[in-house]
Amino acid sequence: MTDWSVLDGLEALAPHTGPFPRPGFLRAWWRHRPQGELIVRRSGGGGLVVVHDQGVVRLAGEADLTDYHSPLGPEPAMAAGEIAALLGRGFRVEFDSLPIEAAGPLQHAFGLAGVALAKRQHDAAMVLDLPRDPEAYLAALDGKQRHEVRRKHRRFAEEAGTPVLHRDPDAVGRFAAMHRTAGGDKGVFMTGEMEGFFTSLVADAGAVIDVLLDGVGNAVGAAFGFEDADTYYLYNSAFDQTRSALSPGIVLVTSLIEAAIVSGRRRFDFLKGSEEYKGRLGALPRPLFLLEGST
Repeated sequence: MTDWSVLDGLEALAPHTGPFPRPGFLRAWWRHRPQGELIVRRSGGGGLVVVHDQGVVRLAGEADLTDYHSPLGPEPAMAAGEIAALLGRGFRVEFDSLPIEAAGPLQHAFGLAGVALAKRQHDAAMVLDLPRDPEAYLAALDGKQRHEVRRKHRRFAEEAGTPVLHRDPDAVGRFAAMHRTAGGDKGVFMTGEMEGFFTSLVADAGAVIDVLLDGVGNAVGAAFGFEDADTYYLYNSAFDQTRSALSPGIVLVTSLIEAAIVSGRRRFDFLKGSEEYKGRLGALPRPLFLLEGST
């Protein structure tokens, strides 16, 4: 059995990476998505969690589910060296989803161990810096987008009552049911096993669920996210497809942004994905890098 406790007390090397590099998230991921050999190492003030599968070494947490990767602790060199020595020769490294604050030190750490890794940007998270009050946020939007946000909130209120965000830690089932009503890949994503993964994220990684209610208390949408002292991370969302005329998606997201501002948070992280609405709502890309190489 994996001893996750060896990583206790270590913070992610890259800032603003939420739960993703931390043991709670990775433990939930491994419980539901095991693949290959899991290797957990802590040495010299740094920690790394990798998976070795058919000659390829990746950071634990597949890219489609793990928005940020980062070593733990300030100095990953000794942990990297131990992993390289354990694996010997003949393996390939593919480390994805690394902010620049993690990519450089990790590249250097494996270089010291004799593993040369090339670095290239392969993705980006979309991050919104938050002002200190909701009106200042709206004022900073493009005029057309500001008008659209206000118009959609007004129409929701007129047709379904004032929208309300209600935090409900027991709403995984409700969230998953909404998710399954979506078309295409989004609808088939939420299998029973995936619902179990999301349930584990609440218990192990502190995930929060905010349900968007209409004026009589019916659920119209739901957001699954994480938060820390200064950032809200929007991990996934869903809405009742029969209420799509109310624009529940934009009402949900902008309500979440307002709630994050009111709570004193300074960042709203939409995480990975190039959906246009993120940029229209003011988010800017945070580059993410891939380290790759063979021994």
